[in-house]
Amino acid sequence: MAFDLSEPLVIGISSRALFDLEYENQIFEEQGLSVYETYQVEHEKVVLRKGSAYPLVEAFLGLNRLQEDGRLVEVIVMSRNSPNTSLRIFHSIDHYGLDISRAALTGGGSIAPYLHPFRTDLFLSAYRPDVQQAIDSGVAAGLILTEGAYEREKPMKQIRIAFDGDAVLFSSDSERIYQKEGLEAFTAHERERADIPMGEGPFANFLRTLAHIQERFPDQDTAPIRTALVTARSAQTHERAIKTLRQWGVRVDEAFFLGGVSKKDVLSAFGAHIFFDDQYTHAGPASQVVPSALVPYQEGKDPKR
Repeated sequence: MAFDLSEPLVIGISSRALFDLEYENQIFEEQGLSVYETYQVEHEKVVLRKGSAYPLVEAFLGLNRLQEDGRLVEVIVMSRNSPNTSLRIFHSIDHYGLDISRAALTGGGSIAPYLHPFRTDLFLSAYRPDVQQAIDSGVAAGLILTEGAYEREKPMKQIRIAFDGDAVLFSSDSERIYQKEGLEAFTAHERERADIPMGEGPFANFLRTLAHIQERFPDQDTAPIRTALVTARSAQTHERAIKTLRQWGVRVDEAFFLGGVSKKDVLSAFGAHIFFDDQYTHAGPASQVVPSALVPYQEGKDPKR
């Protein structure tokens, strides 16, 4: 009987987001594919260190133990590695006991054509072109910033996910007003349209999918997933954001309207296991304290242009 990927939350993860492959990637970039392939084959029994997204993936897979029938989450390795260079990845998956049984190995080809066949809800990668193509094809995707190491001694008891608002959960339309006309015009625009829901951003459907999982656990204190909106918006423009989420029928458990204050310390206090933002000025500093991912704009929709 075929497994139905339309039922669980499907996360596509690149090998470099799941494991620490920065040294190997340096070999590839500086010495070429042939040297990289030789190195990987010679070291295929050497277990890889955990990467930036590893704790999140491990925790998501742990949700499958919370129900007796079916799976809440399916994780698929989506890699530009060839089958010949992938054995080290799978040996490492086996070593850590990760419940991952599916993979797409494209041998240097684009990942994007396979995102929809695998019903991918979220794609995480350390390779910018693949993330851009995923966003352009309508899949929530983030470029994992690999600067930090986030190995945790204890498994997560609750997955904490933080989102920026404009151009991540919401469309970039309001951000465009801010970029072109300034803060005063943006504030007036949002207050005048407080009762008009914003358009959907690239992560709107992913938030809905998380909300469906949260509905299975009505007690927010013990729910396995907790979400937060962490936005540079000020409290003067909070109403439209809250009413938009209400109109979508989804919840965020916490919200922080920072009015330009740095997000880094708030994200650390929240204990985010992943933070999604469209601007490196926020995602970069945040990646020093929590795993973070940069969400690119869809092609032709950069509000700064």
